Amino acid sequence: MTQTLLQFFEKRSQEFEKNDFLIIPRDESRLYHPQGYQINFGQASQVVRDWMQVLDRAGYGHGHRVAVLLGNRPEMLLLKLALSGLGISWVPVNPDYRPEEVRYLLQDSGAVLAIASPELLTLMKAGIDLHGEDLPLVVMDTGLADLPVASRVAPLTGPVTPESESSLVYTSGTTGRPKGCVLSHDYEISMGEWYATRGGLIDFKSGKTRIYCPLPLFHVNAAILCFMAVIETGSAEIIPERFRASAWWRELAQTKATAAHYLGIVIPALMNREAEPYEKECKIEWAVGAGVEPTLHRAFEERFGFPLIEVWGMSEMCRMLADCHEPRMIDTRAFGRPQPGLDVRVVDENDNEVARGVAGEMTIRYDANTPRRGAFSEYLNLPEETEKVWRGGWFHTGDTVMMDETDMIFFVDRKKNIIRRSGENIAAAEIEACLQEHEAVERVAVIAVEDAMRDEEVMACVQLKSGSDTIEAKDLFEWCFKRLAYYKAPGWVQFMDDIPVTGTQKIQKHAMFGDGVDPTQDAVDFRNLKRRG
Repeated sequence: MTQTLLQFFEKRSQEFEKNDFLIIPRDESRLYHPQGYQINFGQASQVVRDWMQVLDRAGYGHGHRVAVLLGNRPEMLLLKLALSGLGISWVPVNPDYRPEEVRYLLQDSGAVLAIASPELLTLMKAGIDLHGEDLPLVVMDTGLADLPVASRVAPLTGPVTPESESSLVYTSGTTGRPKGCVLSHDYEISMGEWYATRGGLIDFKSGKTRIYCPLPLFHVNAAILCFMAVIETGSAEIIPERFRASAWWRELAQTKATAAHYLGIVIPALMNREAEPYEKECKIEWAVGAGVEPTLHRAFEERFGFPLIEVWGMSEMCRMLADCHEPRMIDTRAFGRPQPGLDVRVVDENDNEVARGVAGEMTIRYDANTPRRGAFSEYLNLPEETEKVWRGGWFHTGDTVMMDETDMIFFVDRKKNIIRRSGENIAAAEIEACLQEHEAVERVAVIAVEDAMRDEEVMACVQLKSGSDTIEAKDLFEWCFKRLAYYKAPGWVQFMDDIPVTGTQKIQKHAMFGDGVDPTQDAVDFRNLKRRG
């Protein structure tokens, strides 16, 4: 039966009233809840209802969008439920954004209200100032006080339905600015139901499973995939501020976690640490993630004693693929097989299906009759982009994969112009656009280079304009660092006399370096400067 998020949550909160729901580990250095935090389903339901009343009294309702900048506070998720209960779309803001990036999100989303935590208030204010609109701003610590009266934009009059917009999540675009993925109530509930029923090694136990998820709450992984599966099964989500190798085992033990989420960077960071007593106190049964190096996969499982389950997923599709049934193929980049409700086809550049064992782009759909069922609703303000990725009735993922004779799918590469750094998808085009605005830059090409710790790093190849000899690589690094989230700034910068282009002036990235050449050998390294704050 299709439901709205409020109906879904209320039903589960009644069923699992006393079960632990959201847990924050103790961390005295953290600016919020330094002693930790814990709330059960029944308590959370009351908070959600109280906050809905505050929002409703102020005139916020169905069809409105609210930009929320709360980092990894548990209030981020409770507010998401309260907003959805009134048909308001939750628009999470990346706390690593720069003011210009916040401005773009506010303008593109048409948000009617901004909510920020005290420690992130300056960033939100700066974005609003650049936006130039009289956008109400509310500071939220542990609760939601009275709100300013809603803007002149009236809410919709119709009822909230499963097809109503629940969230607007921005994902890296390949043509510059991030794209807003419109996600419905039904989409989010389906994502949790799908995850909770994969079976095999992914074993949710009602009232007992406690998932430690150190990923950011502005991402689909922590805020929708994990969150909705937790609601579906009466489980608990454990939310640290961010991943820290030094805190991983201690927080797992102290919160009594039974499962975990990871990204590729987590695995080598943990493998490089000396053994510590907390490891033996942990009760982890399984972990789900993506990007573990095959050379580390088996070694990790043998050392720490629990399986790393490689999965594939994206913001645009609520159904993930998972290599969760034995025998797993942990010495490869396998991530699962097609299943009822998720068809997969591997195609060439002309959308012709390739033979088994041949690499091509992975395309997906629900089935032939309802291909878009369970997928995102659209890219906000980009109807042509939405139809482009759905051409031929298949969603084009941009990932290059190979499928074997048993239907197992293996990750090969990213077809899109995307750089994957420490779990963040970074659009090369966005960095290129930023650098191209510099008065000294004639031409720029941004590429991914391998990085032992972060999977990939951003490298900017720059051709300067004549007479710009005084410009240094650090000038261009700082130009990006001030305007883009810290992780998007180039870790490497190299000046080139000439960046090759085609007759139609398209940059030929593949022709910049010869086979076997290390692109970074003559570049300036700024990786140690890419820090938060």
